[in-house]
Amino acid sequence: MTSEQVAARTADAVAETGHKGSGKAASEGYERGLGNRQIQMIAIGGAIGTGLFLGAGKAISKAGPSLILAYAIAGLVIFFIMRALGELLMYRPVSGSFSDYAREFLGPFWGYVTGWTYWLFWVVTGIVEVTAAASYVQYWNHSIPQWVSALVFTVILYFANLISVKLFGELEFWFSMVKVTAIIGMILIGIGVLTIGFSDAGDTATVANLWNDGGFFPHGIGNTLMTLQIVMFAFLAVELVGVTAGEAKDPEKTLPKAINTVPWRIAVFYIGALIIILAVVPWGEFMPGVSPFVAAFQKIGLPAGAGIVNFVVLTAALSSCNSGMYSTGRMLRDLSLNGQGPKFFGQLTKGGLPLRGTTFSAALMLVGVWINYQWPGKAFDYVVSFATISGMWAWIVILVAQLRYRRKADRGELPQSAFRAPGAPWTSLFALAFIVMVIVMMGIDKDARVSLYCAPVWAAIMWVSYLVLKARNPQAFERKDYTQAAQAEAEQKVEQVA
Repeated sequence: MTSEQVAARTADAVAETGHKGSGKAASEGYERGLGNRQIQMIAIGGAIGTGLFLGAGKAISKAGPSLILAYAIAGLVIFFIMRALGELLMYRPVSGSFSDYAREFLGPFWGYVTGWTYWLFWVVTGIVEVTAAASYVQYWNHSIPQWVSALVFTVILYFANLISVKLFGELEFWFSMVKVTAIIGMILIGIGVLTIGFSDAGDTATVANLWNDGGFFPHGIGNTLMTLQIVMFAFLAVELVGVTAGEAKDPEKTLPKAINTVPWRIAVFYIGALIIILAVVPWGEFMPGVSPFVAAFQKIGLPAGAGIVNFVVLTAALSSCNSGMYSTGRMLRDLSLNGQGPKFFGQLTKGGLPLRGTTFSAALMLVGVWINYQWPGKAFDYVVSFATISGMWAWIVILVAQLRYRRKADRGELPQSAFRAPGAPWTSLFALAFIVMVIVMMGIDKDARVSLYCAPVWAAIMWVSYLVLKARNPQAFERKDYTQAAQAEAEQKVEQVA
């Protein structure tokens, strides 16, 4: 590629976004305001949510100690997914990563579906989490109406996302810090109970609790497999670090570092925490709907344990809602710039923030909270269940896009990524097969089957809207040649290093 072509590519990017020079992502217009400290904690926080603090209670009652193995295997799959995402991010770090990679390697239609599906995933998740956060407040004060708390939380997070991306990063940093501190504290207290024997649990706490009561698989391997959907739900949002690519300072360094911490994060915060909890409290004492952390604190004899966990779960819910506000605005803008969404969402503020997309998404979250408050029936549950299947759709797209990118890169058609996924394509194929198995398990489980009922409805909506938009604007769904852009960006990196 000639220097004139590189210059032309850069000029096109500046014309498209209206931003140029240092501090801005040249191809998107966002401000690179997220530093290494914030990216690391966003990555950690994305892997720790209410699925661990609350959902693990139901999974323990189903699988017993073998849940540890389920988290270990699922954690390995998540690492494969994240390394596949990392390879794509280092090839072309863009804020609309999932839909943009789908657009490039699968086709415009799949980019359209992925962008809107991921947007809906976070809107639904935001509705659920802000409503949950409001209910957690009632633990301390029943006189505060749930809708008041939901409104206050939504407004605060909305304005925090409009001030600057740095403030979003700071909020996520401290939300994640609370979760990390709680888990590490539980692990240290549990180790103290097991080694020194203090507290009410000292007489019965033993590592042998992991196999004493019915063995490691008390309900059989089949029941352990059925918990994989709960386990995978707990990991949803770990891919959020990819959405930060367009606003990360020095993404070539910060993003690989964050992705490479996935194994030890899962080892400590999931596997380590579960081993300690199940050693301190026999698995048969856990009940669905009761946080295993609360049960462990009560067994140890810490009366403040329930209040502590309630505060931690509150921060986890607010963290998820905060992430939803952040990602939805970016996804709507990506769709807008590619002609696959309303042009209205394409404009940024002077500070490089997608005000219109974030406002629209926040408004929908408020409507959802109101609907949930007025009609908390099965219809709402159906919508909520869609979050699981739509979240896994993003993972499927990441893996398929990485497989196609790797083939093109190996043939010399595209520049090689500086952060190649180890073991690919086999690791990516294994992860895809695992996700398919989880979806099959969801179909078998009558409680989770509703998620699969929602998927065809959404698919029909996507197909009909695609046909309408394509008829109005055929150019938006034409295949584009990304080779020139990728080579230009690679040459720009070389020039910067030189």
